[in-house]
Amino acid sequence: MNELILNYVDYLTNEKQLSHNTLESYVRDVKQYLTYLNQNEIDNIAHTSKTNVITYLVYLQNEGKAVSTISRSIASIRCFYQYLLQSKIVLKDPTLNLESPKTKKKLPNIMTLNEVDALLNQPEDSTYKGKRDKAMLELLYATGIRVSELISLTIEDINIELGFVQCTTGNRERVIPVGSVALQALKNYLENARSCFIKNEEEKLLFLNMQGGQLTRQGFWKIIKAYTKQLSIAKTITPHTLRHSFATHLVQNGADLKSVQEMLGHSDISTTQIYANLTKNKIKDVYDKTHPRA
Repeated sequence: MNELILNYVDYLTNEKQLSHNTLESYVRDVKQYLTYLNQNEIDNIAHTSKTNVITYLVYLQNEGKAVSTISRSIASIRCFYQYLLQSKIVLKDPTLNLESPKTKKKLPNIMTLNEVDALLNQPEDSTYKGKRDKAMLELLYATGIRVSELISLTIEDINIELGFVQCTTGNRERVIPVGSVALQALKNYLENARSCFIKNEEEKLLFLNMQGGQLTRQGFWKIIKAYTKQLSIAKTITPHTLRHSFATHLVQNGADLKSVQEMLGHSDISTTQIYANLTKNKIKDVYDKTHPRA
């Protein structure tokens, strides 16, 4: 069974080219499914049927798992059977025509323009760390990139003169424009602070931690948490909040969904549609508050 999982990981990495986090989730879900089968005395994956899969999903439901968790498990198990089918380990896919439970989409947390300004103005520009943090926060809001993409950027991914950042996730590459305010913060960091973080002259990473190594997602989350503590904002702000705010503010100011989809790197425009829905909600709120006969 261990060899089967190792081969599956290789399939996800090389053929599906999934991100590290998605790959980990898929493998974890499949391992849990295989453990369940083993506990129910099914030790040959080729002998499984749709009934086994459905029974497992009922088991997850009885365990109190969230609808989103069960939906992801279905996606993980479906991908696993596609691999098994391709490898001729099974003769049919028991997840075929198996529907995922309907999930109620939770609207993302969005910051107002004033809240964004307040957060982005928190870093002390007089310190090396402040210059770095200012550049990171400005770039995150200016481009809507993910934190994992931000901390993986190299100096070659940024073009200050032409004003863009090049982002690569898996086998997808996109070029995103960067606004003048973020470019100025980046230029200030590159010229006056980055060299103070470098321990290796050949270092290519754009942003570094205090020890001269690569920042982690957890490390960046702590940076945002420290700055938001100083603000009187009664909402939870995470690194992803800036990504949601970036997209929503673009749509509110007239950007078309297709362009926003490309900048965010969404494979399906239906994922981007939520920001249009948020804008509609805002328009309705404005109408209700301002129209004399609302």
